[in-house]
Amino acid sequence: MEKDIVPDTTITLTPEPLTQEAFSQFGDVIEAESRDYFMINDGSTRRYHKLATTQVDEGSGVIINIFQTTPQSYPFDINMLERHPKGSQAFMPLLGNDYLVVVAPPTDTPALHAIRAFYAKGSQGVNYHRGVWHHPVLALSSNDQFLVIDREGEGKNCDEFFFSKQMRVILAPKL
Repeated sequence: MEKDIVPDTTITLTPEPLTQEAFSQFGDVIEAESRDYFMINDGSTRRYHKLATTQVDEGSGVIINIFQTTPQSYPFDINMLERHPKGSQAFMPLLGNDYLVVVAPPTDTPALHAIRAFYAKGSQGVNYHRGVWHHPVLALSSNDQFLVIDREGEGKNCDEFFFSKQMRVILAPKL
């Protein structure tokens, strides 16, 4: 058991707005709003350049997936977090629906006191840096879809941490 966790501990997470500043220790916010751009394609297109950087270990590749997911019932018990030690993982909503993000800093095991929740607008994506603990995608709309940019390669790239029954993390968004 972690040093900072007292048996029978319950924390309730209320999502805060997703901003680059608030999310910076976990990864990148992928959005065009308030970002620099330059014109391309004979002046017809704004290019918002390098909004996130893909991280993969040597010998790995980058793949693009679509995840289709359904919402949980809220308040929702966060029973586990996962991390990807060999590469970053990015999620970009395809249908423009808002969603939730739950993260913890990249440590050996997630520190209960450091878990944070964010409310992401449907125009914002997230890029979890390598090793950042996060909950699997938390949709707020039925049959929502996300473009997911992920690592492909040899070796295990998903560690899961399950909270004990004495450690309760409740996600309680104000919907």
